[in-house]
Amino acid sequence: MNFTVSLSPSGRQFVAASDKPILQSAEAAGLILPYGCRNGACGACKSRLLAGEVEHGPSPEATLPASERTMGQILLCCAQPRSDLSIEAREAEALRDMPIKTLPCRVERLERCASDVMMVALKLPANERLQFRAGQYIQFLLKDGKKRDFSIANAPHDDSSITLHIRLVPDGHFTRHVFEGMKVKEIMRLRGPLGTFYLREDTNRPILLLAGGTGFAPIKALIEDAFHRGITRPMTFYWGARDQAGLYMDELARSWTETHAGFRYIPVLSDVSPDAGWSGRTGLVHRAVLEDIDDLSGYEVYACGAPAMIDAARQDFAERGLPADAFFADSFTYAAEAGA
Repeated sequence: MNFTVSLSPSGRQFVAASDKPILQSAEAAGLILPYGCRNGACGACKSRLLAGEVEHGPSPEATLPASERTMGQILLCCAQPRSDLSIEAREAEALRDMPIKTLPCRVERLERCASDVMMVALKLPANERLQFRAGQYIQFLLKDGKKRDFSIANAPHDDSSITLHIRLVPDGHFTRHVFEGMKVKEIMRLRGPLGTFYLREDTNRPILLLAGGTGFAPIKALIEDAFHRGITRPMTFYWGARDQAGLYMDELARSWTETHAGFRYIPVLSDVSPDAGWSGRTGLVHRAVLEDIDDLSGYEVYACGAPAMIDAARQDFAERGLPADAFFADSFTYAAEAGA
């Protein structure tokens, strides 16, 4: 059975099948609505149901608690329509002219940034370029039919190759191959660009950037793109890791503070030993933000990392006044077979 979905404030409509997530039907109609992980973990597609009924499907309680469901919140990547719907969701207009492509690519360079982080540079065919926004990701299409998602770590202007930061996942089949079997010149297939994690430019709010581990990759792309385009909004970057080795490009991040006025970098370690000689901030990275800023109502936040970090930041930042529409997230879900 099909139903009609109306979007606010754009007024656009599309037909949605009752057996498919609303996001999937919107994409089939050529509309780009906010999304990230596609499995409910990140909350990037959370929208407000103004009228109608949905089946929430596999929406995780951690991302969409019962209290929010009763207030009309839904996850577009999980919810299925059970009637005609009216939904408040802003379309990602900036991505409308960026086609999603499936392309062959060749491994151009492998560089171990830390014991468990590999930088992988991919070369596209000579006559191809991947047009993308900083913060988006690509999807590897593997020979066994499985898919693996990784954020693009380079800014769009630096597109001679596509670089990824891949963390070794315990029991992860694909990431183990990256660290133990992948060779330069290996041929792969990718699909992209994907995701709606990118810098919004319809405001002058100061920017808070929050990364956990390899969540640094898309944040790096956002920062370097902002520098390249001369964006002058104040930016503060908080990078959290267990230990100093986890800040695998700490020197690069520190160099940005020396070359760009208005940019601050605050590394935070959560599991540093007393004899490590660390004199910087400690604890949970999102708590460092709360320690520094009492009122977040005038800020815009871009966060990337594990779902637990994203969920905690979203909730605690909202309690400090951050508007829901000023929090943008890319949640990395790790699983033994996900490898992403």
